Amino acid sequence: MREHVNDFYVKCARNQGLRSRAAFKLLEIIERDRLLAPGMLVVDLGAAPGSWSQVAAEKVGKQGKVIALDAVHMQPIAGVDFICGDFRDDTALMQLHSKLQGKSADLVICDLSPNISGVASHDQARVMELAQCALDFSVKALKPQGGLLVKVFQGAAFEDFLKAMRARFKQVVSRKPKASRGRSSEIYLLGRGLR
Repeated sequence: MREHVNDFYVKCARNQGLRSRAAFKLLEIIERDRLLAPGMLVVDLGAAPGSWSQVAAEKVGKQGKVIALDAVHMQPIAGVDFICGDFRDDTALMQLHSKLQGKSADLVICDLSPNISGVASHDQARVMELAQCALDFSVKALKPQGGLLVKVFQGAAFEDFLKAMRARFKQVVSRKPKASRGRSSEIYLLGRGLR
């Protein structure tokens, strides 16, 4: 708890009115990869507490749209349509497709992590399952040149998932933002140019 309270990025998030330190991870990737632009349609899977949706809404502006989905309720954010539901559930997916109004997304972002149990093999399997679900959704929801930014943990099944990403996107790169804690095995995979 002390580490969290004293964390540089936690303090910066509070000072800048951002919902969590995770916002800085997305901001760094956006800057490096020119990921978001005005007018884009973005889907945020596993959005709560909303820092990625908050950043995305600001970057896409009023001409764009952000649709956020999470099983945990999220406080409203201007410019973000929120659906409370699990994106692995058919009902939530139907609501999401309804909000898309027949349009395809420019970008799917997913900073989703399961509740960590402390059993590394179990946690690894769960995060990779969520990442695979995000990839499966993206293949159906993205524009032909669309992209997916998804969090994974390095470890078992990482290489298999990386191969799956490369099979679906023309370009796949990995990113470890400075705002990621050094001891964390999290890494972000960015796929661009849906095949």
